[in-house]
Amino acid sequence: MNIAVIGTGYVGLSNALLLAQQHNVIAVDTDSEKVALLKQGISPIDDTEIQQFLEDQTLSFSVSSNYLDAVHHADYVIVATPTDYDSETNYFDTSSVETVVKQVIDTGHNPTIIIKSTVPVGFTESLRAELGYELLYFSPEFLREGRALYDNLYPSRIIVGAETEQARLFADMLARCAKISDVPVLLTGSTEAEAIKLFSNTYLAMRVAYFNELDTYAAVHHLNTRQIVQGVGLDPRIGTHYNNPSFGYGGYCLPKDTKQLLANYDSVPSNLIQAIVDSNVTRKDFIADQVAKSSEGVIGVYRLVMKSGSDNFRASAIIDVIERLVDKGRDIVIYEPAYDGADFLGIKVEKDLETFKETASTIIANRLVSELEDVADRVFTRDLFGSD
Repeated sequence: MNIAVIGTGYVGLSNALLLAQQHNVIAVDTDSEKVALLKQGISPIDDTEIQQFLEDQTLSFSVSSNYLDAVHHADYVIVATPTDYDSETNYFDTSSVETVVKQVIDTGHNPTIIIKSTVPVGFTESLRAELGYELLYFSPEFLREGRALYDNLYPSRIIVGAETEQARLFADMLARCAKISDVPVLLTGSTEAEAIKLFSNTYLAMRVAYFNELDTYAAVHHLNTRQIVQGVGLDPRIGTHYNNPSFGYGGYCLPKDTKQLLANYDSVPSNLIQAIVDSNVTRKDFIADQVAKSSEGVIGVYRLVMKSGSDNFRASAIIDVIERLVDKGRDIVIYEPAYDGADFLGIKVEKDLETFKETASTIIANRLVSELEDVADRVFTRDLFGSD
């Protein structure tokens, strides 16, 4: 198959490289720097498997900034452009997806178009009806930042929002390129597939919020959070995974997906989804209060990124904690080697770790790491298990 992938973020690039093992794939991006790096075999994002694939794998993979050339010969076009949440409209900004889909249709080539960007429930069916284009499907991705290609090579499930021959073929392409056999494959309606994506991420956010509220309770009552979490997790219906307290859920997916699902619930009786969103705000309030009460002098923030193996700090919970501490009038210094600027939100960014340690009286870290062991007595964290 000839496949064009529009967008080379985590979703687009990981799908492109996955499929390039067996198909002719051309990835397209308007960011000239990303295109230049990929042409040199360098990943523009921090992902171990992506970089290894670019260096070591035999792939039928190319990259371009001209989508028209890429689309002209494509059997499938995968759309993986950003859909950030717009707080003014209370919906995802799907304009980039709509623009690309319309441009592809205008070529008159009629490929099967697969939307991989996260969209509101009902979006694909509405756009298909508006454009009169039947070969437009939604297929959710379930990827972690920093492990996106790994999660495509070892998928938990493959879902395509259609029950047509083209949808079955696309699902089969993904499954055949995976490194494991017998991957669960589910073909659904397009709206059901969109709901699966949002409900999956909202459940994960709910689990994060639950263990964070457990930790808040334990902290207020001076209890051992670790013992409580371990005891709760020994129930096999709950399990001992995804239970490590944090400063709040953040990142590219969970904040925006929970808010989008809440917006989709506008006319539906509910309490839980709103509570998940509110809980995350309350948690960050609590963390900021605890830090402010327990520290004097300069507060050091160890990393803006919150997940190991990621260089992305978009919507990171630590940023909200920083803003709360600024409102409390506290002096702050940030250590973030992955950030190019000299300051962030008007706060100095220190690139030298030792200077950072010397400057900060208290260091707040969402996750404990070995390079903070020598100053462990000055580190504020809620990390219990040393994992994401």
